[in-house]
Amino acid sequence: MIDNAVEFGREITPVGTSEDAATHHDSGIPLVGRTAELGLLDTVIDRLGHGAPSFVDITGAAGIGKSRLMAELCLHARQRGLTVVRGRAAEYERHLPFHPFADAFADLDHRPPDAPDLLDAVSRVLGGRGAGPFPGAVPATADRFGLHRSVARLMARLGRADGLVVALDDVHWADPASLELLDHLVRHPVPGPVVLVVARRDRQTPTALTAALTREADTGAVLRIALAPLAEQECVEGLAPDLPRDKAAHLYAAGEGNPLYFLSLLHAYREDAERRRTSSPASAEIAPGELPTGLGALLLSELAPLTPSQHRTLEVIAVLGDHAVSPVIRRVAGRTDAELDDDLDTLARRDLVRPGPGGRMVVRHPVIRTLVHESTAVRRRVEIHHAAAAELARTGAPAVEQARHIERSVTTWDPQAYDVLRQAAEQTASTAPTSCAHWLQVALRLLPDTAEHAAERRDLLLRRARALGVSGGLRESRDLLHEVISTVGPDETDVRTSAVVLCASTERHLGRYSEAIALLRRELRRQPEPSPSDRVSIGLELSSSAPHNASYPQMRGEVARTLADARVLGNELGEAGALAVAAFGEAYEGDMTAASAYATQTAGILDGLPDGDLTALCEPLGRLGWAEAFLGRFTDAERHADRGLGIARRSGQIYLLPLLLLCKAHVRIQTCRLQSARELADEAEDIARGIGSGELLAFVLANKAQVRVAASAPGDPEALAAAEEAVAAMGPSDNWRASMAWCMLGYAALTGGDPHRARDALLRAGGDDLRGLQPSMRPLLSELLVTAALFTGDVTSASAWSERARREAEQLGLPVQRASAMRSAAQLALHHGDAGRAATLLSEAAAECARSGAVFWEARSLLLAAPAMTAAGFGARGEAMWKQGHRLATGGGAGLLVGLAEMTRPSAPRTPSTAPPRLASLTAREREIAELAAEGLTNQAIATRLYLSPRTVETHLSRVFRKTDVATRTGLAALMARS
Repeated sequence: MIDNAVEFGREITPVGTSEDAATHHDSGIPLVGRTAELGLLDTVIDRLGHGAPSFVDITGAAGIGKSRLMAELCLHARQRGLTVVRGRAAEYERHLPFHPFADAFADLDHRPPDAPDLLDAVSRVLGGRGAGPFPGAVPATADRFGLHRSVARLMARLGRADGLVVALDDVHWADPASLELLDHLVRHPVPGPVVLVVARRDRQTPTALTAALTREADTGAVLRIALAPLAEQECVEGLAPDLPRDKAAHLYAAGEGNPLYFLSLLHAYREDAERRRTSSPASAEIAPGELPTGLGALLLSELAPLTPSQHRTLEVIAVLGDHAVSPVIRRVAGRTDAELDDDLDTLARRDLVRPGPGGRMVVRHPVIRTLVHESTAVRRRVEIHHAAAAELARTGAPAVEQARHIERSVTTWDPQAYDVLRQAAEQTASTAPTSCAHWLQVALRLLPDTAEHAAERRDLLLRRARALGVSGGLRESRDLLHEVISTVGPDETDVRTSAVVLCASTERHLGRYSEAIALLRRELRRQPEPSPSDRVSIGLELSSSAPHNASYPQMRGEVARTLADARVLGNELGEAGALAVAAFGEAYEGDMTAASAYATQTAGILDGLPDGDLTALCEPLGRLGWAEAFLGRFTDAERHADRGLGIARRSGQIYLLPLLLLCKAHVRIQTCRLQSARELADEAEDIARGIGSGELLAFVLANKAQVRVAASAPGDPEALAAAEEAVAAMGPSDNWRASMAWCMLGYAALTGGDPHRARDALLRAGGDDLRGLQPSMRPLLSELLVTAALFTGDVTSASAWSERARREAEQLGLPVQRASAMRSAAQLALHHGDAGRAATLLSEAAAECARSGAVFWEARSLLLAAPAMTAAGFGARGEAMWKQGHRLATGGGAGLLVGLAEMTRPSAPRTPSTAPPRLASLTAREREIAELAAEGLTNQAIATRLYLSPRTVETHLSRVFRKTDVATRTGLAALMARS
């Protein structure tokens, strides 16, 4: 078992260590107070994997006892037999990717033996630092979001046997890659008996992590423990029981209940009292005015007895951080082995440094490290970093390890240092792009701003722009690209075109379509005019604005010109890109004949090319996949989306993954594979949040809402929450992605039982006639409006929407849309009591869906058809349809349809009898409602069961009472019983 139960440092306590030895943390200082907080943590441990929060968030000021409480938690967990790993973020290592996780999992190289695949997936990033050989460079094709999932799977595997506690301290100092991983683990809790515990200073924590933790704390997934100052009695009796009460009260008042401050004051008091005792016993008295006024001064006073050499050794340890192992300390400090041993012994006796993992020395507390680091002369710090960089280079450490020290010690042109910084950027480009952008910025500072290095500078700027573009820095990325565009030479056309196209793509992700189009059109008009090859690249990017912002008909001419240019050049890749845009655009606009032809041509080119040739065509693969999905070619759509995903992951084109993931998720909704659809949507959400594009995130959340609606029970709050967040993220935009967000809000609202809000959201999305929406969606959305109208008793509107759905479906000629129009018509037939017509329509709808492979809609049609078929007098057939629909729904994980199945479950067969004459006059719908009323169902319950409005149910019941000549539900129940 891996454990760390030591405050102000990190110590591995192996299995078998005695409990007494393990409890000697904090130099023997007991845990004071915090009884209630520790009780909460014990409850989490005891209920691990059985409903306990999967994330614990410990917050408080510096020195308040966060680390001490975490240490006690780790000890209790270890005593219960859990695996415990503990790591710490560091103030001066904020650009070392995954630093706190690497610290925690440093000893996992040989654990667990049954997870070699997972260990291999994460070891180059999370393992080995400070505990053996330096980790190797991360492959450029690594996917940081795949890494997040691998870490979660590894944690689940580690916790499978006895449970796992992962404790991370000082996460307010965590590097961006770690913060992104933490965000993933907050939103996607690791299954099983696993808990992640973080300690942080709330005011210094990045806003994004605070928001994520607060959001999940509201749902109960995160347990937040905010540490307040200790009570005076707890502090004094626990930490200074031998001190006179009046003196202890003075110390407590000065320390304001902060245990670190109190202990520092107590240490200063006792040191001072000892000095005074040797000179004058009376001088041991203490008054408030004699106390040091700042915690920094108190802690620095501990350094006063050190010799100059010991002080220099402590400075070296504070500056080196993770690299403070004896060989490096010795070389940097210029000490012999014997001299260094003497220094370290003294520092350890004074409890200023402690042994850490892998032979590393660590300063007792981060606050002390900060004070020592900041009090070290600037020139001295530079010397230490310079010597550390040289030693790490000599030992072959990865460039990322060397880069931190180079950044702080090299200020003039140094080709060797520059090469190391470039290597560090390459090592972090795929898994930690924020760090990559940082190292490139440092390299740019070193690179001379001269004509000789101008081309190389532009290359670095382009690379940095790409790194920023996939890590949330879209605006900074755009500004860098404009700098490249404005400085590129006339003979560097490739660089200019790359910068222009990337800049336009960045503007698109920022939702600035007008700016993107203007930039591209200006580039097409420039003199000298772009080469034909460059025109193809620019034309493809320009066409990409449709249908997101510009309408596809406005771009048809541009697509045709780009296609013609590509064919003249014999540029198969450009031709395929233009054809994919055409297929997607025509499918969106509803010209399915043209879309089908373009899709077939695109597939013919792409399918004949090897993956290596398609690196630049991941986005066209995504467009082709979506076009095929709109056309109902689900197998082809998923095949092309899968191929695009593989190429995009290998080539590091992270920004394209959401488009491809959502295409695949859309197909899996239609084909009723909802669990995998949820996983795909969740992954797309992770990436969209990491990229930082609000519009992309809104589109992802809209699709996530669609998945949630289909996969969850009716009225699931998560579906509505995702749709509401999507609408909020879009803001005032009114483009295609905004309309999708409003559509999904309407879908979620309707399944949640709010037909008025559903209608308003759908009309907000597409206008009073839905003409603002893509034609292929209109029949399905009209079906929702039919349902909403009938729920509210607006039969006239329901009829109008049903007729529109029929016309739209006939024009499209697609099976899923035709089936939707049939279900709309069936709703009206049922409302008017014509169960026979409804049964026929719903049977045909199910057959249409079955032929196209749209299993989700087939199941829905069958489940709606079953009661209609029974009401029409075909009970056996209705029951068979219900069973088939229920089987498809449960097999596909469609919670919405499983809920529908429960509402339409066939009743137990009744003994045939002759109905009294008064009942014989009832229509099929009236008889159905009469039976439900006789069973005791309220009007609202009957309306929900039959997809009617309460007003419609009331109207039918009034007719039933009049025809049967009964005045109450009791009388109706008696009449029905006699029948």
